[in-house]
Amino acid sequence: MSAAKSPSILVIKLGALGDMVQALGPFAAIRRHHPDARIVLLTTRAYAAFAGASGYFDEVWTDTRPRWNDLGGWLALRRRLRKGRFGRVYDLQTSDRSSSYFRLFWPGPYPEWSGIARGCSHPHANPERDRMHTVDRQAEQLRMAGIGEVAAPSLDWVSADTARFGLSGRYALLAPGGAAHRPEKRWPAERYGELANWLARNGMTPVLLGTEAEAGVLATVMEICPEAVSLAGRTDFLDIAALARGAASAVGNDTGPMHLIAVAGAPTVVLFSHASDPALCAPRGPRVAVLRRPSLAELETAEVEKAVGAVVQEGGTS
Repeated sequence: MSAAKSPSILVIKLGALGDMVQALGPFAAIRRHHPDARIVLLTTRAYAAFAGASGYFDEVWTDTRPRWNDLGGWLALRRRLRKGRFGRVYDLQTSDRSSSYFRLFWPGPYPEWSGIARGCSHPHANPERDRMHTVDRQAEQLRMAGIGEVAAPSLDWVSADTARFGLSGRYALLAPGGAAHRPEKRWPAERYGELANWLARNGMTPVLLGTEAEAGVLATVMEICPEAVSLAGRTDFLDIAALARGAASAVGNDTGPMHLIAVAGAPTVVLFSHASDPALCAPRGPRVAVLRRPSLAELETAEVEKAVGAVVQEGGTS
């Protein structure tokens, strides 16, 4: 399909946050390739406002993700997709669920489809795709669909008022939380407290990021370092990206906010355990370093301090 003849385009990206951030480059490339098309994003509620602010899409639809036995939900989704009259679909989620949406166009006509759905017109036909970093995998998928250039993700379009947080001088962002059911992905909160004290001694106010559900973890850090400032439950995705632009440094576990922070350009150190592979999913950005240990309990505070110093002074590794 040529850009000049582009009808409506559907892009599917359901989450999670890190994956959404890593899809920003492909989003921009699709917009450039189809400059005159109506482009619709199908995503989940948590990311609709963030994606809508990017300017890459004419419409953002919320996927209700019907359960497999929810016949009414599937029929409603089918009607909506077919009424969209999409000429091409870019499935950047490439999951079993998103691939199943291809079958909702039965008995036809089927749109051109970039993804891994059986029978689609533009399959990402690389048997090693699951061993590729997300950014590289999506870029290759789009090349196979005729989009030759996919730039790195950018957050240049983000605008947010961070003055309300009352931060002044140099500050460092800390993201000590993470999914409650994945404790193995968390560096101990006590070590974050030690790191926060080191940052404060070096002239950087530690600023703690997290959801209200992570307030307990942040409270532990603040007990150890009273100079820290907690923004628990007070920031959205746009706020985090804007804060990262002004941050002197950032440290966090392998969580979605660290992808935002890295792309926004803060000197970033991300901590990985055995539970995830940085070769496949590490945040990418202009100044990013990764520390990995089989168990994050084995990672000493001094090692993180050294990494922060290196990424601030030398630019780290991208």
